[in-house]
Parts: sequence; C-alpha cells; structure tokens
Amino acid sequence: MDRDNGPRVRVPEQRAPEKPVTADALRFTVLGPVRAWRGSELLSSGSPQQRALLAALLLREGRTATAGELIDAFWGEDPPSQALATIRTYASRLRKILGQDTLVSESGGYAIRTERSALDLTLAQDLAAEAEKARAAGDRCQARTLINKVLGLWDGEALASVPGPYADNQRTRLEEWRLQLTEARLDLDLEVGCHAEAVSELTALTAAHPLRERLRELLMVALYRSGRQAEALAVYADTRRLLAEELGVDPRPELAQLQQRILRADEELARPADEPAPAPAPLKPAQLPATVPDFTGRSAFVTELGSRLATAEGSVMAVSAVAGIGGVGKTTLAVHVAHQARRHFPDGQLYVDLQGAGARAAEPETVLGSFLRALGTADSAIPDTLDERAALYRSTLDGRRILILLDNAHDAAQIRPLLPGTPGCAALVTSRVRMVDLAGAHLVDLDVMSPEEALQLFTRIVGAERVGAEREAALDVVAACGFLPLAIRIAASRLAARRTWTVSVLAAKLADERRRLDELQAGDLAVKATFELGYGQLEPAQARAFRLLGLADGPDISLAAAAALLDLHPHAAEDLLEALVDTSLVESAAPGRYRYHDLVRLYARACAERDEQPPVRRELALSRLLDFYLATAAGVYALERPGDRLADHREPTQYSGLTFADRHSAQDWLYTEANSLLACVRQASGAGAVRRAVDLLWATKDLAESGANSKQYEAAAITMRDLARSSNDARAEGRALITLTNARLVAGRFDQAERDAQRAMRLAHAVDDPLPSCWAPNDLGIIALYQNRHAEGEAYLEQAIANFRADGNRPGEASALCNLSRIHLAMGNTTSAVALAQQGIDIYDELGHALRGANGRYALGLALTQSGRLAEATDQLHEALAVFRDSRQRLWEGMATFRLAEVDLAAELPAQAATKAEQALAVLRGIGGEWRRGNVLTVLGQALNDIGQPGRAQVCWREALDIYETLGSAEVAAVRKLLTPTLST
Repeated sequence: MDRDNGPRVRVPEQRAPEKPVTADALRFTVLGPVRAWRGSELLSSGSPQQRALLAALLLREGRTATAGELIDAFWGEDPPSQALATIRTYASRLRKILGQDTLVSESGGYAIRTERSALDLTLAQDLAAEAEKARAAGDRCQARTLINKVLGLWDGEALASVPGPYADNQRTRLEEWRLQLTEARLDLDLEVGCHAEAVSELTALTAAHPLRERLRELLMVALYRSGRQAEALAVYADTRRLLAEELGVDPRPELAQLQQRILRADEELARPADEPAPAPAPLKPAQLPATVPDFTGRSAFVTELGSRLATAEGSVMAVSAVAGIGGVGKTTLAVHVAHQARRHFPDGQLYVDLQGAGARAAEPETVLGSFLRALGTADSAIPDTLDERAALYRSTLDGRRILILLDNAHDAAQIRPLLPGTPGCAALVTSRVRMVDLAGAHLVDLDVMSPEEALQLFTRIVGAERVGAEREAALDVVAACGFLPLAIRIAASRLAARRTWTVSVLAAKLADERRRLDELQAGDLAVKATFELGYGQLEPAQARAFRLLGLADGPDISLAAAAALLDLHPHAAEDLLEALVDTSLVESAAPGRYRYHDLVRLYARACAERDEQPPVRRELALSRLLDFYLATAAGVYALERPGDRLADHREPTQYSGLTFADRHSAQDWLYTEANSLLACVRQASGAGAVRRAVDLLWATKDLAESGANSKQYEAAAITMRDLARSSNDARAEGRALITLTNARLVAGRFDQAERDAQRAMRLAHAVDDPLPSCWAPNDLGIIALYQNRHAEGEAYLEQAIANFRADGNRPGEASALCNLSRIHLAMGNTTSAVALAQQGIDIYDELGHALRGANGRYALGLALTQSGRLAEATDQLHEALAVFRDSRQRLWEGMATFRLAEVDLAAELPAQAATKAEQALAVLRGIGGEWRRGNVLTVLGQALNDIGQPGRAQVCWREALDIYETLGSAEVAAVRKLLTPTLST
C-alpha cells in the first residue's frame, strides 16, 4: 500500500530521434489491449507472446532492448532452451507487419522507431505534464480537463492479456499511475466545488482500493462539504479499524488531522481552496438586460452609483438602492450603470425582475434557485429551504466579484436573502419604495427628469430635425408628460412612427386631453396618466389587444396563446403585438413571447374593466385562453398516453389547440408553458371555467413528476379543490382531488394523499364520473403498497382494473396491472408479479406508450430482481431509466437508479450499488419525499457495509431510522434490525 502518496510513477522519457508524421503513420496503444494501426486499419499483432514483444519494445520508447533483456522480460529466471530463437521468430513476424524501418535490429537487440505522438502512453505523459503546469499556474479547470483527457486514453486494464513478468510489473506501475491521476483529478474536483458529484465516484474507488488512505481522505472532505459530517467521521472510523485489522497500523497523520478539523466543523475545510479557478463560460453569468442606446441625462446619478460600485472590490459588500415612482426610469438607470461597471465585476453579473409592484412578487427561494443554476450549481445540489439556498448562494459568491441587479423589489425583506455576503460583490436594487430598513444601503431617490434632459431624450427618439423646427411644441409635450421618462418615450415613439404628424399635432392632442398632467405630483396617478398617453393613441384593434392580454396571469404569453385569447389568426395577433412592442407598452421577452411591465399590466386591466363592456367580453377572452391551453395540453397528454380516456371525458372546448409532430416537441411546449398554464388554472372562476381548469391540471400531470414545477402544481391543485368545493361542484372537486393526490404521492405525503383519494372516490360514485372512479382506487392501491397494507391494496387495484376495463381505458388498465404486480411482489408472489407486469407492458407497447411503458418496465424490473433474474432486471430498469431521463421525469429517474442499486446489491456488487444509490440521492434531492430518501439510505448503508465501511453504513441507517420513526413507517423494524449490533453496544 502506498501510505505516503509518493511521487508519480513515470516511464522514462529518453528516446531516439522521431520519424516524421505521415498520413498512413503507425500508432500504438498499451493503455488497454496492445494494438497497432496503420492509418485507420487495425493491424494483426499476432499471438499473446508476440504482443508481449511489441509491448516491451514500445515501453522502451525508441531505446534498444537487448536479447537478454527481452528474454528476462518474457520468462524471468527460467527461460526455455530455445528462448533466443523464439524472440527472433516473433521479431521477424512483427517486422513483416510493421515494416523494416519501424522495427530495427541493432547491437544484438531490437527497437521500434516511431513518432512520439504515435503511442498513447507518451501522449498521456505529455498531457499529464501540461496538467501539472496548468495547476501550478492556478488554472485548475484546465488542469482538470487535461487529466480527464489522460484518463480517457485508458481502455480497460493496461497491457491487457499480455504475458510475462515484465508485463506484470509494467501493468502494476501503470495502474498505480492511473490511480494517482484519478486522485489528482478528484482533488481538483473538490477545489472547484464539485464535492457532491465526487461522492459517488469516491465511494466506488474506496471500495475497490480499501487501504488507499488518500482516497479515504478525499471522500471525507467530499462528504463534509456535502453537509454529511457524520458520514465523513464514519469513514475515518472505518479506515482506522481496517488499517488496524489488515496492517496493524494507525491512519497517517494527515487523515487524523482531517478528522479533528471535521469534529471542529472547520469553516475553512467547508469551502474549496481560496484561489479562484478560471470558470468555464456557463459559470460566468452575464444576465444584464441590454442598455437602451438613447440613454439620456442622469449624469449625477450615474457618477454617484458608478463610484459606489467601483469601490466594491476589497471593501464591505456594497448595496445601492434606487427608489422612485413607476415610469421614472429606475431600471433604465440601473441597467446603464451596471453595464458601465461590468469591468469591476469580471466574474459575472446576475439580474432578476422581482415583480415587486405586482400581485405576486417573486419568491426569494425561487430567485435563489435561478441564481445558483446560473452560477453553475447543479439542480441536484440546490437545497430545498430558503435559508439553505441563501447560505449556499453566499458560499458560491465567496471569493468572486459579481454584480447583482435586483430590479423592481417589493421590500427589504424580499431582497435580504439575495444579497451577497462578502467583499468584492455588489448589489444594485430598484424599487418603488425607499429601502430605509435595509441596513448599510446607499439610498438614491430618483425624481423626474429635468426639462433639459427630458427634451434631450425626446429629441434622440424623434430626431433633431423635427424637434429643432418646433422646439416650443416639444417643450410642451415633455411638460405634459410630467417629465417622466417612460411617458416621454411612449409619446416620442408614437410621433416617430407617424411621419405625417408634427410635434405641434402631438402637443395639441396632449393639451386637449391631459392638461392636468402639468399639475400632477409624483405618485401612482402620474404613472396612470403616463400610460394613458400611449393607450389613447392606439388604434382600436391595438387598444383591444392591450386591454385583453393584460387580463392573463403568468410571467409572459406566447403568440399562439395570445392569438387564442384575442380570437385572431396568429399573423394578425403578431402584427398587433409587435405594434404594442413598438409603443413600449408591451415587451418582447423572446421570439414569439410577450410580457407586460407589472404596472402596465395593472393599467391594462383597469382599462379592460372600464372599456370592455359588458363584463362577459373579458370572461370570454379568458375562456378562449383556457380553451387553448386545455386543448393543447390534452393533445400533449394523448401523445404521451395513446388510448387514454381523458379525451372522451374532459370538458369540451370551443377553441382548438396546437398539434405536435412528436412527443419531444410536445414536451418542450409543456415545460416552456408550465408557469403560464398553472397561472391560467389558478385564475379560473365560474362553473364551466373551473371544470376546464381542473381538466387542464389533469392533462399536465407530468409537471408534478418533473421536480421543476411540483410545488406550483400542488398549489394550483389546492386552489381548484377549494374553488370547486365552495361552488358545490362535486365532479370538479373529485377530479381536483385526484390531481392533488398525484402531487402528494410525488412529494411522499401518503396520509394526505389517501384522504384526498378517499374523498375523490366517494364524490366520483355520487356523480358517476368515470375518471376518478378509475384512478382513485388505483392511487389508493399504490398508497396501500407504500404503507404495507397489501391485502387492502390488492382489493383497491382489482377494483381499479375492473373500472378501467368497464370504461375501455386500456392504458389505465395497464397502470393498475403494473401496480398490482408490485402488490403481489410484496406478498411474495413473484411468478404472478412478473406475469402482471408483463401484461401491463404488452398493453403499453401495443398502444405505443413510451413514458408509461417505462413505468411498466420499472415494475417488471422489480419483480425480476426479487425472482433472482438479475440480468433481465437490469435490462428492464436501464431501458426505463433512459425513457425517464428523456422525458424529464426526475422522480422516476431517481427511483430507477435506486432500483438498479438494489439489483447490484442482490448481485453481490456492493461497490456498484453504493455508487448508484449515491446517484439516486442526488437526483431525488427536493423531490420524492423523506420516505423514498429513507429507502435509498437503507440500501446505501447495506452497500457500504458490504464494502467494508460499516461506520458510514450505520450513519445512513440511523438517518433512515429517524425518517421512518418520524413518519411512523413500517420500515422501522427492518432498519432497527440492521442497527441491532450498534444499538446493543
């Protein structure tokens, strides 16, 4: 065992002059099978003994090997009598294959003459040397990339199947080098913050090399930085026990010191090395919106804010808060200043619209998730709670110089979790309210423009020639606008778009209709009057579009959805929307997507209430939008579930939806529109709308299982349940309860799910609704399975199968059959479990179900595992896993990975099982609930125990036990039994 982590093993680099490279040059590999190519042609290298000669010559890198050296390499101290003749025969055969200029005879021996880059080993040496230089220069990302390239040159075991003592020694030496390279790369992984990703690999490596202390040390650090302190300490305890038993020694001092640092909760150990690593492009956010080309005035504010941001480096984190009324130009100023300050923040800039003036301000938890992703944090590494996300966010920003622009904040409480906590970073905040309760913030009150600045802005948009000819009229216009930048921009944009208008015409219009603007003070009334300027000048069709589109909730709206709401052809709708973009009343969020400034949306709704009479016109617009979403989502649902009866039982729609060529484009639409879909559901009211909204939730079930939208989906389901109940609509309530059951099953809250499903079943029977009549017993069967009530679950699922068959719902029948398979499996009936799962798969395959067919294969994989047919189980689960990943179903991706860990455990492959269990934990973070996490931890503990890490296994089991005891789960007894030796000591 290498206990001192000594110097890297190197193959000697002294060699003869190289041959020039040609198109058909020879190349060789020894980091795997010994092979030779000429160009793209694989050459025959003969018998194992002949390959042994080729390997011995290649490993001398051009130096001559004497006959005596080759005989020793082949046979050691006991060569045969014809050894020399045998060597000459092999050399002659190789010369015919490689050519006389390549394999040469000299000084009674042989050598291979070829260019240095022709051998994978020398290429690996050169790349490793570059990696060392990059690391010494502080470029850790480049060093990682290079070492990964080196490791990628290996193709299995070096010198595979090559006989002889020399090959054995070289194989050992190359494997040691490979391990040292792996350790170096893992060390770099930890230095750049990839500790969570490193745990599964290190778990497997420590199982394969249990006495290698450096790997144990790296695993301890990775676990500690992943928030798993108890497991990190258990690794030390396991290592100490193993070394004492196997070698009679204690751990080396470095490992003991690391244990003490973990016991002290050393903050320095909890974060990567101090020196910042050059980040790849995706880790350097550049989220600032584009600055306006005609930015005007505000020079004092630009200088003041710019100076504050320029001093952020090396000082306490700088926070500047700009306050002012809507339309005064807070965002424009902040974006302009942020762009000018970019050079002071080379590690990137973050931006978010906090929607503080709207009815639903952005949640800090959601914003932190977005920021962490932009900073390179994987979804699986993002914590669930606000406090944990804020702490990780501050840790991620530590040592980096990043500017955070928090636009349109509601109040100080909203932005406190979003502030960086270290010097070098700065936050620039805009809000309608003064942040007087934000400690340490530099407050800036932004007022309207001066007359000179206002005229300058107007001139830049309209043109100097037109304004110069009517300067007084232009002054009248900007005064009528109250010198508000947004009002000026709207008025100027309308004038610029109408070449036949003079400035005087515009001034007269404003004077006739808005004389009071000169007298208005700063406040919401000024904002409303500002929007009146643009709205009053819209064509009738544009004004109608502006009013009606503002009715829709959601962050933005697609062109297709807008066309449905307006009851127009998409081309006509696009013309109107682009005209509204030109007037600055609507923003173009992305090609084909549009959004309102939050204050403009409020104004648009006020206009709709005033001008869209009778009110039924507003209701019809939202009804068309709901129709569009339901029709399109039902089409996506049908693509994923051919033959499902939702299409026959859902509420009818008057407006058609989009169609898709394949399931992937359908999925893209579903996940792109997720927030808008769920907002439309929450907005629904009225008996007909509530029923359609509930059916829309049903058609978008996949959002609940994706992980990305699970919480929003559950919130929408609760809203619909309550609204249906208050409306005494039993049918709508029953269906809403099924969608809520689905969301709570995903979250692992089985008691709540059971109550919802029981009430849904009662309501379904009362109103004779086939959808919940089928799905409620199916869900109750699943819940009973999870809670170990197998006979009850069997009864529920047999009822579900009968109901599905009566309704002609074959995909539903397949689902219930696969669930019944799991019940039979839990009851020990493996033969029938396999048969039931196969029946379900046959139905799915006949109907062309990809995603639901994967659920069937998941069930079959479980049954095959318990039947001992492990190879077949692995195939089924891998096939299911590929579909789950392709379909963005994080819950089932994690569960399939977990089940593969169970297969590996059953196959007595504990190292592989531990790796997969670690991967499952990462995927399931934030989804699936604690019960499922307890199941994975139990299997991880079993795998760790089997690879000689009992201390870490006990930590996993104790955590699982805490989960099960809290939930009151039946698994408590099994985990207590695993822990019995520990509990009794």
